[in-house]
This record gives sequence, structure tokens and C-alpha cells, in this order.
Amino acid sequence: MSSPARMKPARILAIAGSDCSGGAGLQADLKTIIMLGGYGMSAITAITAQNTIGVFAVEALSAQMVGAQVDTCVDDIGVDAVKIGMLGSAAIAHAVADRLEKLSVPVVFDPVMVATSGGVLADGPTREAFGRLMALATLTTPNVPELAALGGAESLSGIPYLAKGGDAEGALVEDRLCLPGAEPMVWHSERIETRHSHGTGCSLASAIATGLGQGLDLVAAVERGRRFVREALLAAPGFGAGHGPLGHEAVKGF
Repeated sequence: MSSPARMKPARILAIAGSDCSGGAGLQADLKTIIMLGGYGMSAITAITAQNTIGVFAVEALSAQMVGAQVDTCVDDIGVDAVKIGMLGSAAIAHAVADRLEKLSVPVVFDPVMVATSGGVLADGPTREAFGRLMALATLTTPNVPELAALGGAESLSGIPYLAKGGDAEGALVEDRLCLPGAEPMVWHSERIETRHSHGTGCSLASAIATGLGQGLDLVAAVERGRRFVREALLAAPGFGAGHGPLGHEAVKGF
């Protein structure tokens, strides 16, 4: 007897680096996608040796290998949304952009430059290649230092972006959604005082991408993503001596 028909999950492709400690990067992406009901796929851009204390080694894959991973996922499984994180090299950034230009799906770009622990994850040429990806993205999600490195709000005029305020000072966290031709939409939340924040940016971008792939509009996807990350922060398991991981696995009701 055949099993009853059920709705297939949204197919979310995460293009990012691997975090061997499981807190950020592809590991955080896939945990988030799964907990929000999506089907997670990955294209690994780089392998890192990192933990809650720091990033100790990074080896980028070839642009050809990254492109091949994207192609094989898209050609067979298909894709409903894409999340981009750490890229590893300018060549990889351009290889990804080449493929995104041929897709008509939502793209969320988290312009990862520096890890929570302080490790530098994008060199000058890679940052310069980000402009091409931001022009293709449905949403770019810079944090405070990333927004400054990209030239500030003035340089992102005409590009939809979510300016994340978790790195700023103050009792309230302000996240600002800026869409071309519209007044910014602002969310304020009480700051969660914790050192266990490794992977928040990765998780938020993946949550938004999952929502978009599931058919949510951009504002609803951002709102759900923010709630998910806050719950994961509150559920952090307390691992590591530095910036510990979130508690993705403990978040229920999404």
C-alpha cells in the first residue's frame, strides 16, 4: 500500500564554508533549514579548522568544484531558494554569480567577512566581488562591521538589505530592513546577554532563505527568522570556552 501524499519540503541550497565545530557555516545552515521544515543541500566553498575560540586554518576549494556542487544539486534535486555565506575566494564568488544569473529563485546573501571569534574570512578581492552577488540577491544581510566594510548605507542604495544590529552597543538590538523606494522597516528586541552567539548570522540568513523558498514574503520571512534565532540563542547548550553555538535543535514550534 502506498504512503499518503504529502507536500514536499522547500529545497534550500546553502553555499558556504564548513565549520568543523558545528556552530556556524554550513552546519548552522543545515540545522536551521531542517528545523524550519526545509530540505537542505550544500555547496562547500571552504573547509575551516575553527571552534568557539577562533579560526585556525582555512582551505578554499576550487571554483570549479564549488560550481560543480551547485550544478549537480540544481540539475537533479532542483532548488527553491539559495543562501550564500562564506565564499573563500573571488573566483568562487564569480562562479556562484554565474550560476545564480541562470536561476529564478530567491537568494539571501550573508556577506561573511569576519567570524564571531574574530577570524578574517574574506580577502580584498573577494569583498570586491561581493557587489555582483548583492546585485543578484533578494536580500543581503550585513552586520555592523560588514555594513561598514561594504561602504555603509549610502553604498547600498538600490540594494535590498537587512542591517543587523547585534554587534552594536545598547540594551536593544535594532535590525533595519531597507528596500529600494520604501521607508526602512525597523525591529527592536531586548538584547540577549550571552557569549553563545556563534553562527547567528548564518542561521538568520538560512532561516530567511527557507521562508522565501516556502513562499513567505520577505517581511514575514525576516520576522520568522528573527524569532527563530532569538529562540536558538536562548536555548544555547553552553558548549566551548569562547563564542559558543546556538541551540538549533531545541527550538520548537516553527
